[in-house]
Amino acid sequence: QVQLVESGGGLVQAGGSLRLSCGASRSISSIDRMGWYRQAPGKQRELVATSTSGDSTNYVDSVKGRFTISRDNAKNTMYLQMNSLKVEDTAVYYCKAEVVYSRTIRRDYWGQGTQVTVSS
Repeated sequence: QVQLVESGGGLVQAGGSLRLSCGASRSISSIDRMGWYRQAPGKQRELVATSTSGDSTNYVDSVKGRFTISRDNAKNTMYLQMNSLKVEDTAVYYCKAEVVYSRTIRRDYWGQGTQVTVSS
């Protein structure tokens, strides 16, 4: 099992920056893929960015060039650096870990979420 705890959310003005952290209860170096998702009021949860154990990253188009996902394996922590924030980035941000136990067994673990509010 993996327990995930997000932190770093808050209220920021448009154009500002925040760094989200996702602390894991175990080593993340072998976790195949981790990611950040967000859910705005009245909308479905959407993928923001992913990071693989092979250091590959992927971003939704709306955040490319503004957000950076990274991992610090020594601290068992994943980050999301968010720059040039826009009002439309307002959402609850969740981290997710996809753990592969075998060829047929895979489990997804989620954090509890952290609120990001961007004011105009």
